[in-house]
Amino acid sequence: MRDVTYVFYDGEEIESEHNGLGRIARTHPEWLDAQFAVLLEPTDGLVEGGCNGTMRVDVTTKGVAAHSARAWKGHNAIHDAGEVLTRLAAYEPRQVEVDGLVYRESLNAVRIAGGVAGNVIPDACRVEVNYRFAPSTSAADAEAHLRDLLQGFEVAVTDRADGARPGLDRPAAAAFVAAMGGVVKPKYGWTDVARFSALGVPAVNYGPGDPMKAHADDEFVPAHQVVEAEAALRRWLSAPPA
Repeated sequence: MRDVTYVFYDGEEIESEHNGLGRIARTHPEWLDAQFAVLLEPTDGLVEGGCNGTMRVDVTTKGVAAHSARAWKGHNAIHDAGEVLTRLAAYEPRQVEVDGLVYRESLNAVRIAGGVAGNVIPDACRVEVNYRFAPSTSAADAEAHLRDLLQGFEVAVTDRADGARPGLDRPAAAAFVAAMGGVVKPKYGWTDVARFSALGVPAVNYGPGDPMKAHADDEFVPAHQVVEAEAALRRWLSAPPA
């Protein structure tokens, strides 16, 4: 049998500053003192190692307000944002091998806002950009890369979190992978394996649900995967530690 601690926390899907596990790590790190951690992420019932880092930035364009009937008296900030979108659309994300797993990066505009009324030339526009970078890249290097790509525009970082290397060479992680069938894939999203990794605790992602369906309109979890994942975890927890 194993000595198990269950951690339930809030704020996992929003800005890093609100993450409940981060709050525990800052205020009670002893609660997270462990030999191994499993994050119950959707992984299609397979082990997913490590995770990409994530960064969000606001890219702001500035214009001059004017009446839309006399547009030549102003400067349209929304039109200027077109160049930001053009650069993002032309960007070719990397695929980076890290400790035997290939992580796919991504860079996208995820939100845009600008304008105050239907008869006013907008004097400001903000494009929110999300960058998912391989765990071999630091958040500092990711920021430098974004600033280089978006040179000429005002860029402000609003959220950032380093990724986590797979760490599958650690005995506890290797034993878990073996117990779950030996198949490992990379985690393309960011998860709290990164927080455990920063504390020196090996961690993996494992759970029911197809990660490729995450945040899709038809996101779902097959009931049989829930049952199978529970059974697999029970077998692993009840087995003598390696």
